[in-house]
Amino acid sequence: MNKVPMTLAGYDSLKEELRWRQQEERPRIIEAIAEARAHGDLSENAEYHAAKEAQSMNEGRIGELEDFIARAEVIDVKKLSGDTVKFGATVVLVDEDTDEEKTYQIVGDQEADVKSGRISISSPIARALIGKGAGDSIEVNAPGGARGYEVLRVQYG
Repeated sequence: MNKVPMTLAGYDSLKEELRWRQQEERPRIIEAIAEARAHGDLSENAEYHAAKEAQSMNEGRIGELEDFIARAEVIDVKKLSGDTVKFGATVVLVDEDTDEEKTYQIVGDQEADVKSGRISISSPIARALIGKGAGDSIEVNAPGGARGYEVLRVQYG
C-alpha cells in the first residue's frame, strides 16, 4: 500500500469532502431515489435513473476518499526548511522566454490545482524542480513545447 504525500490543508480538505458526501450528499440522494420510486414505473423513470447514477458516483468518490485518507502521509509544510525544492516548497519561477513570474507550491496529486498555484509532485515541472535552488535553470517539456524557467526563490511555510 503506497503512501500518498499531501499537505495538512489537502488532508483536511479531503476529510471535509468525505464528511459532506457521507453526511449531506448521501441522504439527499437516498431521498431523491425514494421520491422517484414513488412516481411508479421505474423502467421509464428518468429521475430514478439519474438519482441511482448520482448515488453510484457519490459512493465511488467516497471509496476513493477513504482510500486516499487511509494512505495519506501528511507533511506539515510549516516544519520544512531549506534552500532546495522538495515536497511542500513554494517556488517562484521566471519564464526565460516571456520574463513572466509564476509562483507554485508543490503538493500531492489529490490537492493539485494549477489555477490556485498548486502543482502535483508528479507533474513534469515539479519533477524538474526537485533538488533545485535559487538561481538554477530548468527545462520542462510541456505539451506546447519545451519551456525554460529560472528559480528565483524557494520558501516553506
